[in-house]
Order: sequence, then structure tokens, then C-alpha cells
Amino acid sequence: MNIKVLGTGCAKCNALEKAVREAVQTAGIQAEVEKVEDIMDILGYGISRTPGLVINDRVVLSGRVPDQKELIKLLTQ
Repeated sequence: MNIKVLGTGCAKCNALEKAVREAVQTAGIQAEVEKVEDIMDILGYGISRTPGLVINDRVVLSGRVPDQKELIKLLTQ
């Protein structure tokens, strides 16, 4: 599984990256987690608000940081 956290370094972006890494570990998911900070790369995903979450090249969330329960659900679907 390939997971990308889209964000330029704001507090919410950093919080989502941390939450994703914790959820991956908690759920025992084999995944590569990558932080994408380049604005042109972020715009390429078509999101209007950061942070964004991309799983296997599909945008699944933008503009907020979900709780752990929702995050694990997104990662295991």
C-alpha cells in the first residue's frame, strides 16, 4: 500500500502525517508513507484544502485530520 500525506508543513498537515504513521502501526498495515510538500505536486491531486490523504493514488480525504478510528477504516478498506 502506498500512502501520501499532502501538505506544505502546516500544523494540520504534520498532525495527519503523525496520525497516519500511528494508524499504520496500530493496524499492522504494510505501507509506505510519504509526505508530499511540493505545492505543484499537491495541486496535481486536485484538492483545494490541505491536508490531503492519498491511498494508492486515490484521494480519500482533504481539509481535515480524522480521528484514529476513521483513519484506520480508510486504510483498511
